[in-house]
Order: sequence, then C-alpha cells, then structure tokens
Amino acid sequence: MSTAIVVGSGPNGLAAAVLLARAGVDVTVLEAAAEIGGGTRSSEAILPGLLHDHCSAIHPMAVGSPFLTELDLSRYGLTWKYAEVDCAHPLDTGTAGVLYRSVAETAAALGRDGGRWRLLFEGPAGAYDGLGEDIMRPLLRVPRHPLRLARFGVPALAPASLLARVFATEEARALFGGVAAHAFQPLHRPLSSSIGLGILTAGHRYGWAVAEGGSARIAGALAALLSDLGGKIETGVRVRTVSELPPADVIVWDLAPTAVAEILGDRLPLRIARVYRRFRYGPGAFKVDFAVEGGVPWVAEPARRAGTVHVGGTYNEIAAAERDIHHGRMPDRPFVLVGQQYLADPGRSVGSVHPLWTYAHVPHGYDGDATELITAQIERFAPGFRDRIVGTAVRSTTAFAEYNSNYVGGNIMTGAKNVAQLVFGPRLTLQPYDVGVPGHFLCSAATPPGPGAHGMCGHNAALRALRYLRVAGTG
Repeated sequence: MSTAIVVGSGPNGLAAAVLLARAGVDVTVLEAAAEIGGGTRSSEAILPGLLHDHCSAIHPMAVGSPFLTELDLSRYGLTWKYAEVDCAHPLDTGTAGVLYRSVAETAAALGRDGGRWRLLFEGPAGAYDGLGEDIMRPLLRVPRHPLRLARFGVPALAPASLLARVFATEEARALFGGVAAHAFQPLHRPLSSSIGLGILTAGHRYGWAVAEGGSARIAGALAALLSDLGGKIETGVRVRTVSELPPADVIVWDLAPTAVAEILGDRLPLRIARVYRRFRYGPGAFKVDFAVEGGVPWVAEPARRAGTVHVGGTYNEIAAAERDIHHGRMPDRPFVLVGQQYLADPGRSVGSVHPLWTYAHVPHGYDGDATELITAQIERFAPGFRDRIVGTAVRSTTAFAEYNSNYVGGNIMTGAKNVAQLVFGPRLTLQPYDVGVPGHFLCSAATPPGPGAHGMCGHNAALRALRYLRVAGTG
C-alpha cells in the first residue's frame, strides 16, 4: 500500500487526505496546532455558549465545491444554513445594495441597475456547475467548457474599477465593490474583478451559506470521513525539517510556500527555492468578535436580515481604503466585513446576546489596534451599536500569524492575489502543485483556485500526487 503524509489540516490538507485515502493510500495528517481545521475553527470566544468562527465564516465557494459536494458530508454532521439576505452594503443615505441568492430578486432590489446585474450574472450563475469545473482548477489548461469560461473570463480580466462603471447607482457599485474587495487588492488592477465575480456567481447558484454549529463543522466532517477511510490525524506535531518526517511515498504540504522552502532546505531545487522565498504576501486582517445585546441596529433594514454586511461606504471609499492598505497606510475608514451568522444559525447566540464576527482590511503586519476604527465604522451605519456591546475578543495581524502560520503578516489569503500569483500560484508553471522534489506537492491556498473552505486546492494537489504514484509504480 502506498503511503502519504499531509502536513497541515486546513480544509485543503483534509481534502487532499480524503482523496488519497479514497484511492487506497495510507494517509497520516500532521497538524502543528492542538486542534484541526486551519481557518475553519470555531470557539466560544467571549461568553459561554456564544459561538464565533475564527476566520473563515461565510462559504459561497464551499457549498458548491465540486469536490465537497460529491462527498455528501451531511452524513458527518455538516449542514448548510442561510440567512434571508445573503449580503447587504449600507450607505450613509440609509439605503443599501442588497444581494439575494436569486439573480432576479437582486436585480429587482437594484432598480435601474437590475438589467445590468442580470446581464452580468444570470448566464454564468445558471451555468455555474459546469463553469466551476474550470474556475476551481488551474486556469492555464484546456477548459472543459471553453464557451462558458470565456463568457465569465472576459469581465473577470477587467479591473473592478472599470466594471463598476457599468452600474449607474451607488448601491450597485458599492455592492459589487465590496465583494471585489475580498481579493485584498487595489481595485484598479487587472483581474481585480475576478475573485468578486467568482464569489457572486457561486453565491447566486448556491447561496452564501454558513455551517450550522460553526465553520469547525467543515473540518470535523472531513476528518470523520477520513477516519472512516482509514486515515489518521496527529495534532500538536510541528514539522520544522523534512528529516523529522517518517518515510512516505508522497508528502502534501498545506503550508505557505515560504514555510515549505524553509522545511525542505537544500532538497528544494535552487530556482524553486528562490521563487518560494520571494513569495509575496498581501495586506492583513484585524479581527474583532463582538457580543452584542439584541443585534446590530442597522439603519438600512435589509442589513438586519443579512448574513454578511459590507461596511465601507461608497465604491470610491472602498477603492481608496484598499489602495491605502496596499501601500502600507491605515485608512481612517477601513473596509470592514461583518458576519451575522446567527441569523441563519440561531444556536450560536445566547438568549438575546448575539455573536458578531468582524474584521477590517489593514496593511500587512499592521501593529496598531483597529478595534475603535471597526467599531466606528459599524456605528456609522448603525447608531447605538456601541451601547449594545457586552464583550469583545481581538485578533491582530500578529495573532493571526501565530494562530495559523500560513497567515504571514495577518494575510489570511495565503499570499497576495496579484495577477501572477492568482493565475499561476507561487511560481510560473503549468503544474502549480508540484514542488520540484519528487513525491512532494503543495496544496495550500497559495495554489489555484485560492482561498476558501472549498478544498479544491487540496483536491487538485492530491490528483497530482496520485498520478505520481501511478507513474512511480507505487500506486
């Protein structure tokens, strides 16, 4: 029987382990932390029974993941839940851009921009199951659905700043800009539309789901399936050098490229080691969890029903804030993501006290305290919010890096999603999962298709590992 070691138990590491185990490989997952899951962990951070997600929280890309859907993880306790409104983007006028799972309902809410929204998303959302087979794998390959990919890819190539001009109303521009800002990139750059378009298209097909009982249920379901397949997980095992690992036919790394270069040392080809060590990281996240009595008193009524609220004001404000953090400047009004998962999953609350998940986009390695800036941004669109806060828990960029070593400088994307790293991954190659050492493969969110709890980076890397085992005659 072939053997494999997977280093790291985030969704990608666990997905890689499951695929290998399904193919009959003897798999062991090694996790440095005491708890599995990487960014998909949850805990009672402020009050007993009040459940907060640590990082990954809303999952439009995971609920329709080509790999996760075929696993039927509901057998292992994973249940997706939905708020009435997927996302709201409030403005100072008291109005909001409102996103529903339905393209038609979203278009109706956007008024005179409704036709433009339908033109942009109706076709790709309807064809997403086929489209996802292409966009969730390396882009530089022969697509399975070339016409669908071209229909999606042409606007995705554009800067978000250009695509935002399609819309006539501030509500539609801000709604689109807030989702595009998930890329942590300046919105005037080429391809800065792509991640936002991917999230919006997937969301219109499958919705902005949350995992009932917290994002930890995603990792827990994958781990339970892996156990049924005979795989093993060991926690509290930090790998510092490759010589510490037991012999195995393949090793799959759910780590940042810089960490892989450090661990493999001179076993890594010099040209690849240089590229991995120069791997670029983007801006960071500063997270504040709130315990809020009675919820957030948003002025815009749809935000009170939204699982996600984007707090950043107009499109121009968002663009300016993203430009500032990219240049190392902390904006006075940062872009803030707010998660109200309890609206879909009431069991996360304790009576009338609700968990509020928030983080601001901040410069890489930001060493200040953004708690007040986040609070002020929410208060701006929900006067009286301060008076409802009964507790907070803070995770700075430094704490994010300590929590998960892949989040260098607080960059929860595992790397800057500039054109080169978004398309190719850590290095210019048609095989982004190959490390350059026989039998070693990279499966972290540094590889295509990038961040999210979808597990597709792990799935794709495991396919490469299985091909290697067949060629090597050990599979």
